[in-house]
Amino acid sequence: MNNFPRLVALTLAPLLAAAALIGIPAAASAATDDVTWTVRTASNSLGAERTNFSYTLNPGAHLDDGIVIANRGTETVELDVYAADGYTTSTGALDLRLVGDSPVGVGKWISVPQGHVSVPAGQTAEVPFAIDIPADATPGDYAGGVVTSLTVADQTANVNVDRRLGIRTGIRVGGDLAPALTLDGVRVDWDGGLVPFLFGDATVHYSLHNAGNVSLSADDTDAVAGPFGWGEVDATPGEAAPVLLPGESWQRDVRVPAVAAMGLVWASVTAIPTVTDASGSTTDLDPVTASAMGWAVPWPILVVLLLIVAAVILGPRWLRARRRRRQEAEDARVAEAVARTLAEKEDVATPAG
Repeated sequence: MNNFPRLVALTLAPLLAAAALIGIPAAASAATDDVTWTVRTASNSLGAERTNFSYTLNPGAHLDDGIVIANRGTETVELDVYAADGYTTSTGALDLRLVGDSPVGVGKWISVPQGHVSVPAGQTAEVPFAIDIPADATPGDYAGGVVTSLTVADQTANVNVDRRLGIRTGIRVGGDLAPALTLDGVRVDWDGGLVPFLFGDATVHYSLHNAGNVSLSADDTDAVAGPFGWGEVDATPGEAAPVLLPGESWQRDVRVPAVAAMGLVWASVTAIPTVTDASGSTTDLDPVTASAMGWAVPWPILVVLLLIVAAVILGPRWLRARRRRRQEAEDARVAEAVARTLAEKEDVATPAG
């Protein structure tokens, strides 16, 4: 059975994220005894102590680079070396596509002539790779990684387990860069709980969507108010949004406490996109805003009010109808009694046979 568990494939995500964001040394090592090797960038004209592979290339460009593998174990390791496209997971970390997925960027443009390497115990090996950007490549940011992979058999589970270590790889293709962020699917719900007499919690739902061709993050805030801006309450998401690759979205569900029940509420979302250039400098773009309307109705109070209104309007009618029915019943009883009395008198006045 040839099945690569997804849990193991995710091992690469924290290593890639750490190398890019925390600035750890270029060598990446594993936290498990099953992985006995480390990886780092090659030292060449592109740099001696790089924490990741980062390139700015124009369409049609070619570049050579390499990855260094160090075997820290006591036995020779047999590793596959390849490149793969990246994506942002639901936890905000960068992960890589599996081997069977069709690459469209980094995984397609980076070729590793020596796709398999044997590294003896205690030794290192440098594996070169080439980057070729197609002449018709779309400008923008592409993320992925150069990966080393060891497949081992897990006899107890009857599966093959893929142990992967890699280095984050980012390619910015030159041309017209158009960073853009949109706020999609904005809506607001109000929940007053079981006994909402004055206030309840509102939840603002929306997604941050990278609609441009440049990786970006966003600093977003939310506000909920009643008609004419009354009772405005501000809130911010509990955690920052991750860096989104072009085309990716990040779902937000932000709870805003103590929102007054004023029938209608308006939710406003403001997001400030932030773009990082090749030198690592960040630039804030113009804020993006979106809004939505929802109901904030205290249903128990409304039910009570409806019952009161119904009692005020229908009560007198019901009382009049009741009195009329009682009067009609009394009239019918009297008429019946009169008719019975007349019949008795008629029987008395009639002489016997």
